Amino acid sequence: MGKQPPPQLAPFPRPMGIFTPFVAKQTETLILKEKVLSLSGNSFDIGLANGQPIFKVKGESFSLSSRMNVSDMAGNLLFCIRKKHFKLHTTYYAESATGKEIFEVQSRFKFGGSKFIGTFTSASGQREELLMKGDWSDTTAEITDEASGQPVAAVYRDRWNAREWLGGQQTYNVTIAPNVDMAIIVAMCICLDMKRNEAKASGGGDGGGSLIGAGA
Repeated sequence: MGKQPPPQLAPFPRPMGIFTPFVAKQTETLILKEKVLSLSGNSFDIGLANGQPIFKVKGESFSLSSRMNVSDMAGNLLFCIRKKHFKLHTTYYAESATGKEIFEVQSRFKFGGSKFIGTFTSASGQREELLMKGDWSDTTAEITDEASGQPVAAVYRDRWNAREWLGGQQTYNVTIAPNVDMAIIVAMCICLDMKRNEAKASGGGDGGGSLIGAGA
């Protein structure tokens, strides 16, 4: 079967995000290639659809507090993602290079699956809330602006890539609307991947290795 074409997303009416250099000027599709055999834990190579690398993601699963570090291609740390403990709902947060909490994602149960809510404050001072939900069996998801309901990103992958299934590595496609911070969307996807890994480790995984297939 052929690859799924990228979805068409309308521009968001204003800039949304924290990292202004990474706000998409046009519709962009990021390719997240998982490196599950990394000695430092799950890591990703992230680049644009044209092959240009854009982010480095390195996991530290053997540290006391599992974390994922996200850097630009010059090696500058943008943020690290950690799990918050003693929360009713599974919660992850992003911490800036200066130690400030800048982003939070909560996993909430809903009938037929899960939903994920990301909250942060844009560079403009606007409080933002993003909702991610999808069809777990089809490994697709949509991220929308909670206030307006407008889609800002879509996550999907080629379910029929036999080489990935045999190798245990997954490649995810994330299409992002113009005016939306690509780094923030990547942060949300990473939080979901961390949740998926925890579910698999506890025996509650989806069995398909999907980035977005974990339960609440």
